[in-house]
Formats: sequence, structure tokens, C-alpha cells
Amino acid sequence: DLIVHVRDITHPETILQKATVLSVLRNLNLPSHLLDSMVEVHNKVDLIERYKPTEENALAVSALHGHGLEELKQEIEKKILTATGKKILTVNINLEGPQLSWLYKEATVQEVEVKPEDGTARVKVIIGSSAFGRYKSLFPN
Repeated sequence: DLIVHVRDITHPETILQKATVLSVLRNLNLPSHLLDSMVEVHNKVDLIERYKPTEENALAVSALHGHGLEELKQEIEKKILTATGKKILTVNINLEGPQLSWLYKEATVQEVEVKPEDGTARVKVIIGSSAFGRYKSLFPN
């Protein structure tokens, strides 16, 4: 669903390496949307003082120090959701009903926050449009 191209931005041949990787990917006849949505990651930015990417949409990270990893995670999540046609939703459910079991079968449950005082839960899920449509039909409340 997504290509993430991680480059050692400190390597003296980093631009040539990028060109080589892009050439190989093009020769694989991948769908154009994969190449167009590729995430470009510049790693080892901790080794270059005040590094700013000059390439459009490149993310600067230091895997060693954790710099930029949250932004990378968010970008990957956004692109994967777009590519797969899914979305992240939080729904309130009654724990006595079948909703939670249904969500575990039909979606990807990320978090469940139980509210024991009223027997409900807030459930964060990744779900496709058609599955969400079925969910709304089955559980209109």
C-alpha cells in the first residue's frame, strides 16, 4: 500500500542512491500511485547541524535519537488510510450488546476505553467505508 524510502542523508552518494532506487522501482512497473505517494525519509539528521530537507515532502528523522519519528508515523498512517480507503473513528458502544465483538471481527480495534459506571466504552477503530456502513445499519444508535 505504501513505499517508504529511507535514506542515509549523510552518505556522500545519497542523491545517486535515491536516483538508483527510483530507477529500480520504475523498472518494477509498480502502479504510479505507489510511486507518487512514496514517503521520503532522510535519516541520520542528528549528524548534520540544523538539517532541513531541500526536497519537497521529505521528512527529517534521527532513528538513533527518535527525532521526527512521531511525524513519520503520522504521515505513514495518513497515507495508508488514504491508499486503503479506511478511516480512524471513535465510536461509543454499549458493552452488553454485540458491537464490540462485531468491531473486532470487521475492523481493526486500536483502543477500548471502558466506562464501567454506565456499561459503555469508547472504541477507536480503523474501518473501511463499507464496513462502517454495515455497522451503522446493524447498530443505528
